[in-house]
Amino acid sequence: MSDELNSISANALDSMDKAINHLEAELIKIRAGRANPNMFDGLVVDYYGNPTPINQVGNISVTDARTLVIQPWEKNMLQPIERSIIAANLGVTPQNDGTIIRIFLPPLTEERRKEIVKRVHQEGEHSKVAIRNIRRDAIEHIKRLKKDGLSEDLAKDSEDEVQEMTDKYISIVDKHLAQKEKEVMSV
Repeated sequence: MSDELNSISANALDSMDKAINHLEAELIKIRAGRANPNMFDGLVVDYYGNPTPINQVGNISVTDARTLVIQPWEKNMLQPIERSIIAANLGVTPQNDGTIIRIFLPPLTEERRKEIVKRVHQEGEHSKVAIRNIRRDAIEHIKRLKKDGLSEDLAKDSEDEVQEMTDKYISIVDKHLAQKEKEVMSV
């Protein structure tokens, strides 16, 4: 029985780690006023009929704090890259000069910063819900084991361990959110 309890804890821990990794990946995509090539992660371009990540059809570089440059490896990819950026609704407008695409990031207004902070908090709430769902599944599994003959003391200790894990990961989410909010709100 203790092997099964250890397995439940290990699975919950692994799943919570994945939830945090997902949150970190999503927060990187949210721009905070500075140019960052990661804001295009997950953006795909139609490359001869195949959806291809934008970083695989061209070079993305930062020229200064507010400018990104995308240099496609093939000139005929300029239009699809441009369409993909516009369709992604990132709040930026690509400028195509025939050889490269420049993206100027406008300075964030106070209103836009507040919208971004709301989005950051939404991502954080999604992560918290995912972590709580992992906790619920683990505790249900422990309760099933309890019905199959697991002692109440072991079940209670395991439930407490899962709850401690949950509290720890929720606090990690809160730290990430506070850090990103500070980054977004700093001028």
